[in-house]
Amino acid sequence: MRVLWPVWRRLARRGLRLVGRALAGAAVLVLAPVLALATLGGLAGLTATPAVLLGAALGVFASIFFLGLLLLVPRPASRLPRWLRALAILGVEALVVWQVAAATLDPLRDARPPPPVAGQRTWELSTGSRLAYVVRKPKRSRGLPPVVVLHGGPGRADLGGDSAFFGALAADGRPVYVYDQLGAGRSSRLTDPGGYGLTRDLDDLEAIRLRLGADRLVLVGHAEGALLAAAYLARHPGNVDRLVLSSPAGLRPAPSGAALARLDAAQNRRLALSLLNPRVLAASALLQSNPAAAHSVVGDAELDARLAAYHRLLLPARRCGSGAAPAAVTGAYANLVRRPIPSWIGEGISGSPAPTLIVKGSCDYQSWSSAAGYRAIMPASQLVYLRGAGHDAYRDRPGPYLEAVRAFLAGRPLSPHTGELPPPDFQGPP
Repeated sequence: MRVLWPVWRRLARRGLRLVGRALAGAAVLVLAPVLALATLGGLAGLTATPAVLLGAALGVFASIFFLGLLLLVPRPASRLPRWLRALAILGVEALVVWQVAAATLDPLRDARPPPPVAGQRTWELSTGSRLAYVVRKPKRSRGLPPVVVLHGGPGRADLGGDSAFFGALAADGRPVYVYDQLGAGRSSRLTDPGGYGLTRDLDDLEAIRLRLGADRLVLVGHAEGALLAAAYLARHPGNVDRLVLSSPAGLRPAPSGAALARLDAAQNRRLALSLLNPRVLAASALLQSNPAAAHSVVGDAELDARLAAYHRLLLPARRCGSGAAPAAVTGAYANLVRRPIPSWIGEGISGSPAPTLIVKGSCDYQSWSSAAGYRAIMPASQLVYLRGAGHDAYRDRPGPYLEAVRAFLAGRPLSPHTGELPPPDFQGPP
């Protein structure tokens, strides 16, 4: 036993060295894409040229990945196995780098801007925005303030579907305007996505009011569109007649991952693969430091198509009720650019006398507190709870939703939810 002990000790040491080397190599392999993305972000402050950015990132990835392979595969003592090791490393390196380079440099071939919808018109606003819209006018005007519909997302525009649905409100004597916000759907895009945000959307909405010649507006906002409506009320309280806040985004940032909670394992895998696309990762990294560089590397139509595919994967986690088709996500950069929620919105609408209808579905993936927060600070607000409706309550329960909105706009009594706590059958976050 004493004779064998030195042998076992040498073998154990060698085994530990091999395991340590393998772990170090694996860590370096994982680090390769991270350092490549960091290179993108660092160079974006110096240049927005796609060839320079992507070339440098791929060079860093290839170098670090090669180093990881060298660490992962031990060096044999004899000459022939060394040649085999070298050929294996070079072969794996060439295959992986070729695949990553192809996925990074090759854009989607079939990415196209969305086609026009029936009745589409265009506003050329004083802000410089060129916005697509559809108007539904009543047969007999009653001189009532017009309805302006604000889609959510941001960037989740469905001009055709929303104009067909909300256009029904024109039967009550109000003109109804549905438009794609800047950077979404069929409206114009910015070469520098850093220009998207709440300030620009507010300026566009005020320019629309002036264009319509309306003293006051009825704003119907969905999700982030509801937050935009609340921000407009805070900034221009005298210009708002009534508000409809449908599945409103909260006045405080929501916890991440709420929409992912109901995905099964297979859906999570497909979602991860869609997000790990090198071009999506490159655009996301560049957005943090130089949005214009991100736009130069990945164009609007391509990123719109990729984000639409991502949202289709989330569909089972977001919907219940009718199962109607979702709105197309066609404003990727407007959606992905950072949009902090300013505190002045809550401060500005607190105590507002503007009549407000809040609509909340029983399986909305947004929290109950996101809607309850508005009701708590707006004394003239009412919350209508729709069972069997998800985040897109107007799609899931179109009849009850439209009935509630029509009654609210006409000043007829509703049957609101008055409790502080959500109903027992509410399936979303608290």
